[in-house]
Amino acid sequence: MQLFYNPDIDKDTQQITFDKIESRHIVKVLRKKEGDHIYITNGKGLLFISQINIANDKRCLVTISNIEKKTKKREYQLHVVIAPTKNNERFEWFLEKATEIGIDEITPIVSQNSERKVIKKERLEKIIQSAMKQSLKYHLPVLNDIITFDEFLKTKKEENTYIAHCNEGDKKLMKEVIESKKSVTLLIGPEGDFSPTEVTRSLDVNCIPITLGDTRLRTETAAIVAVQNIAFINQ
Repeated sequence: MQLFYNPDIDKDTQQITFDKIESRHIVKVLRKKEGDHIYITNGKGLLFISQINIANDKRCLVTISNIEKKTKKREYQLHVVIAPTKNNERFEWFLEKATEIGIDEITPIVSQNSERKVIKKERLEKIIQSAMKQSLKYHLPVLNDIITFDEFLKTKKEENTYIAHCNEGDKKLMKEVIESKKSVTLLIGPEGDFSPTEVTRSLDVNCIPITLGDTRLRTETAAIVAVQNIAFINQ
């Protein structure tokens, strides 16, 4: 099934006109014709089953024939707070794979050892959207604006917030502290890790220190390992 994304449609929408790029993809690449079905999600848990009325590669018009409400298959919420990598492609890879595995929210942060302090949010959102469609998911993960590590700590509300770091100190393995079916917020630092001062400040606001094991991991690898481990814990 080919899934399309349109954030502006809701249960009251009756017809949708695709733009030139998607119209061409539908008609020229997928070779869809009038009467064929098109599947669309708004990224908010709804699947719109539609039928093509006009199969034009510049203006493809569809009429919605049925709407299905899709519940998440996961029974937990996952928010990853992560320092973007210096290499853009590595961070984009993380966003793609995390979306495929299952994630609800991403907050990019700037910490003391960060090598990247700006992101191209529009491009990153398109990567998340593409991964959502490819993996046939109907809930689009939220990508927040980039903020500083201290700003995040000031606004932290989640009780189950964990910080993964390689500094000295008492740390538990994820499987020892993370419970299934619980909302989780996870902090992943930059290539140079969180500084000892940042770790101390996180503990002051009740973040729970964890380790991802003895192997030294890149930022994006550590994040994916953590996302997958949480998925396993919840199986």
